[in-house]
Amino acid sequence: MLKSTYPYYLANEPVTANTDLAVTDKFSGEVATRVALADAEAIDKAIGLAVAAMPEMRAFPPFKRQAVLEHCVERFRERADEMAMALCIEAGKPINDSRGEVTRLIDTFKVAAEESVRIDGEILNLEISPRAKGYHGYVKRVPIGPCSFISPFNFPLNLAAHKVAPAIAAGVPFVMKPASRTPIGALIIGEVLAETDLPKGAFSILPAHRDGAELFTTDERFKLLSFTGSPAVGWDLKAKAGKKKVILELGGNAAAIVDSDQGGKLDYVVDRLAFGAFYQSGQSCIGVQRILVHASLYDALRERLIVKTKSLRMGDPKDEKTFVGPMISESESKRLAGWMESAVAAGAKIIAGGKVEGAMFEATLLENVRRDSDLYRKEAFGPVAILEKFDDFKDALNTVNDSDFGLQAGIFTDSLAHAHEAWDSLEVGGVVINDVPSFRVDNMPYGGVKDSGLGREGIRYAIEDMTETRLMVMRETW
Repeated sequence: MLKSTYPYYLANEPVTANTDLAVTDKFSGEVATRVALADAEAIDKAIGLAVAAMPEMRAFPPFKRQAVLEHCVERFRERADEMAMALCIEAGKPINDSRGEVTRLIDTFKVAAEESVRIDGEILNLEISPRAKGYHGYVKRVPIGPCSFISPFNFPLNLAAHKVAPAIAAGVPFVMKPASRTPIGALIIGEVLAETDLPKGAFSILPAHRDGAELFTTDERFKLLSFTGSPAVGWDLKAKAGKKKVILELGGNAAAIVDSDQGGKLDYVVDRLAFGAFYQSGQSCIGVQRILVHASLYDALRERLIVKTKSLRMGDPKDEKTFVGPMISESESKRLAGWMESAVAAGAKIIAGGKVEGAMFEATLLENVRRDSDLYRKEAFGPVAILEKFDDFKDALNTVNDSDFGLQAGIFTDSLAHAHEAWDSLEVGGVVINDVPSFRVDNMPYGGVKDSGLGREGIRYAIEDMTETRLMVMRETW
């Protein structure tokens, strides 16, 4: 269970400044714990100490960075059950999904430990013309400087880890703002980091209300802002960020295409579609929102997917048998219900689910949803998926591209030609063949295009963003 209170972490140290942030059990709605809330003064102090820590962090050798990350892996394994239950309570994430996220947290830190000792450079042959005879170039990567991190509520452990772990590997100090609805996972990461010999000021983890956290975006002492969250907030932060580098991991309305050759594999396809659409109540930016099915398979897949959707158990996320838990808040549930009701009023049909009670939103399938509706064009971010049919594969690709978003897409096909055509044509950051777009392994480059963001996560790719190329030119003869 959760502790009664949690401190925030300022320059590696726990600070019980107050208990002003109430964190609720998302299923019961009751206050589960209270957390120290940072004000502008604490945030400003953390930034100054991160700046002061930069020389020592830059000199902190790779083998020591690796040791810190390996310590985290060991301690996360020891505390896995505690962390999973904390996640289940603060996020309302079903316990099996919570355990899976702890596993991914461990994987992410493991990969970062490996990458921390292979941040390599290169030697350049500059003798490309007579004027450069005797000159050689040497390139290395150096830490960019203090970084600002803002992490979201839906993966409070692993999406925080995708910022924290590469920062340690790269040797950059950071100040993190975890989501105020789900800060506990990040604070447990801070508790473990505080056990290490990271230089003072190397990290601060400061829950703060959005309206009091302007410095995370605007302060010019930060050299990079990495934000994961909603597109509206992310692009607004980028506009305010000034000269610093900005990495945005935003939303999507991800599509999955089921090609005409999948008739013999529908059980597998349906299982994966149901998982991708409804796991953790659909609150994933790569959750399956649009399902495009070849007309020859539409009726058969529709029937099986309805049965599968209706079989998913909704309830208390602490129950081992629960697949669909609460959405993060009743207000989010109401927002999605409003979109669903508008779609139905415009001619859509609910073919499974549709029941909404408080923050509990039943796994729901619709068809005949207009493409200009909010439910189709915006990010649902809840347990709702839309079925539609297609006749021509190229038309299906064009339909997927008819979106303001471009994070990931899934293609179920046995055609190598169609797989490559999708890879070539789809305006997304990643194409997943024979699985849902919700698939992610923590070392792969992950990110989107269009309104889905800028840059890539995945440890090696994040390290590249958190470091800069520095050239030395040497004239060896004179």
